[in-house]
Amino acid sequence: MLLNASYEPLRVINWKRALTLLFSGKVEVLEEYDREIHSVSLSIRMPSVIRLHALIRVKTRGVKFSRQNIYARDKYECQYCRRRLPPGELTYDHVVPRSLGGPTDWENIVTCCIPCNRRKGGKLLEHSGLHLRIPPKKPTWSPYVSLTVGLHNPPETWRNYLAY
Repeated sequence: MLLNASYEPLRVINWKRALTLLFSGKVEVLEEYDREIHSVSLSIRMPSVIRLHALIRVKTRGVKFSRQNIYARDKYECQYCRRRLPPGELTYDHVVPRSLGGPTDWENIVTCCIPCNRRKGGKLLEHSGLHLRIPPKKPTWSPYVSLTVGLHNPPETWRNYLAY
């Protein structure tokens, strides 16, 4: 994992890139794996966490619009019946149906369970008898949060550098 000079996680990189940065003098190694990498004249432990010497300004770009990020924004909870479910039992719903001109964007998509999705169908909320828990909006997550969303079992050496 690559950290900014401020110890903020930037991204996951492969060991070859980590070694390139290390030998070019751009990073320091904070954590290592037990595994070693060997060449003809060198043996080095594989870097696990490296930190840049120079601070890089991170552009705050929006969160990628995806099914997984919609579920994460809504905390894996149906926005109609409020049941918390595993991703395999969830879907998403257009608050204003596409058939009625509703866009596919952060402000019109919510996480919902399959029974509520069937109940709502292609109707507007006021005609379905369902009510939204909170109005949907575009999330504003910081970069380290977006890095950790997909990490279910990060290596032990990374845990001190990730926010839980």
